[in-house]
Amino acid sequence: MMTINIISQQKCFGGTQFIYSHTAKTTHCTMRLGVFLPPKAKMEPVPALYWLSGLTCTEENFVIKAGAQRMAALLGIAIITPDTSPRGLGIPGESEGFDFGFGAGFYLDATIEPWVQNYQMYSYITQELPELIRTHLPIDANRIGISGHSMGGHGALTIALKNPDYFKSVSAFAPICSLTQCPWGEKALQGYLGDNPVAWQDYDATALIKTRGWRGPEILIDQGTADSFLTEQLKPELFIAAAKTANVPVTYRFQEDYDHSYFFIATFIDNHLKFHASHL
Repeated sequence: MMTINIISQQKCFGGTQFIYSHTAKTTHCTMRLGVFLPPKAKMEPVPALYWLSGLTCTEENFVIKAGAQRMAALLGIAIITPDTSPRGLGIPGESEGFDFGFGAGFYLDATIEPWVQNYQMYSYITQELPELIRTHLPIDANRIGISGHSMGGHGALTIALKNPDYFKSVSAFAPICSLTQCPWGEKALQGYLGDNPVAWQDYDATALIKTRGWRGPEILIDQGTADSFLTEQLKPELFIAAAKTANVPVTYRFQEDYDHSYFFIATFIDNHLKFHASHL
């Protein structure tokens, strides 16, 4: 049976903010995750939003910086915040750069050495984590949404597009829109998957929306116009064009003068929580 350990817990807006750890079979290491349970969870199972964070983040960044718990408590929605990569493995090269390895799992399943045994973040998010939540937490598995920021926005979009039966709603903040067409993505895909263009396409939100579409509600995305990564790394115009071709409704809001930081996320997170709650 899967077990889960409480690292910390604090009462917050009538609910409880937890940090848990567990031994993960997909990544073969100890993984940590944050879970906010609203007051309503004491009485009945509640819907949940998965939040996937960006490069260099852990499970705690969103918990501490986004200010999401107040609105989540009012809406009666839980928030699940997994870590961004395996930890404590000692793989050579995993901590040499901020955009690969440690804190940079890119929510994909690695296929080449030395990453293949542990860097299985796609399977962790889509298989192991849902099972863990069903087993231990008062979450309604039929009402799950997903969101994320930057690398995590890429993760949210690609995971939702490939798993529409589980993730009923999706949104993102400043997502990497085409992993195959930006420096961060090219480095990650080459490093984790090797020279395999077909496999690369399976983790590209722009490619996936063309081939798979999306039968859920509109996709909500916020992007700051003062984001220093906008042109080189994020490339929203590619996703917007692909969604239009695929007849997928997307509300892509460009927010004037906002950057890539958690100040941007904190400004609009209430709106995203309301969006997900309305569909869950």
